[in-house]
Amino acid sequence: MIDPDAQAGWADGAEPRSGAADEAEEMPLSLRLSIADTLTLGNATCGFMAVYFTTTGILIPHLVGSGESGMARHSAATAVILMLCAAVFDLFDGLVARKLRSSPMGAELDNLSDLISFGLAPAYFVLVYGMVADDAHQKVSAVAAIVVLLAVVLRLARFSCVTMKDGMFQGMPSPFGALTVVSIVLLELPFIPTLLAIIGAAWLMVSRVEYPKPRGKLAVAMLSWIVGAMGLLAAWAFDAPGGQLLLQTGCALQIVLAATIPLFATARRVNTFRDNRREARASAQLP
Repeated sequence: MIDPDAQAGWADGAEPRSGAADEAEEMPLSLRLSIADTLTLGNATCGFMAVYFTTTGILIPHLVGSGESGMARHSAATAVILMLCAAVFDLFDGLVARKLRSSPMGAELDNLSDLISFGLAPAYFVLVYGMVADDAHQKVSAVAAIVVLLAVVLRLARFSCVTMKDGMFQGMPSPFGALTVVSIVLLELPFIPTLLAIIGAAWLMVSRVEYPKPRGKLAVAMLSWIVGAMGLLAAWAFDAPGGQLLLQTGCALQIVLAATIPLFATARRVNTFRDNRREARASAQLP
């Protein structure tokens, strides 16, 4: 039996409200995605695709013995560019969340996406490097990959539990750590220095060294750095003149930044401690 009121409404040209629309209105706020959450999901997608290109373009050709190094180079660059795109999404989802809003599950989505893009993807990159590089040891590289993955897991878990002062991270941020790890691999150093540098980057991620959050001018500088890195990778992938040298220069700069930022943070902490002691002594000498 049809409700006369509803029938009259249809006759006036109004469409009946679907059950899906009712469910959308009744959907809890915790299940609604915001714009920032959508950017976060883009981060996760880039991380997964980085794993895909690492597998199909580097690992599988090596296993079947195709010997097409150009394809491996192009796929390696694509995988790293996708990690850089994930870093861009990770940068902007925080900015958008502060300007607009984030859903109640935004923090959880961010951690899970970061685990894929900056934990699994670089760790898998290290693992595949150990399988395809001539002087690498597969089992040792697997251990290094596990160290990278666990460092990111611990880094993200601690970030959710520890409250830091505004504008600072404790430990190297996972996007910066992931880019450092892949830069170490792309630099093509001998196996032992590569292994030690990867473990050092993993240690910095779980350390107590303070890193500034990318806001304002620092965020613009980080975005410019990422765009420049994409250009270097593209030049290297397509074998442009000087592309190899440009890539090595960019990777070396990334590693130098990762190594020097802790030194500046330590020096700043020491200076702060000294200033506090001077103020304390000056206060003690006052009558």
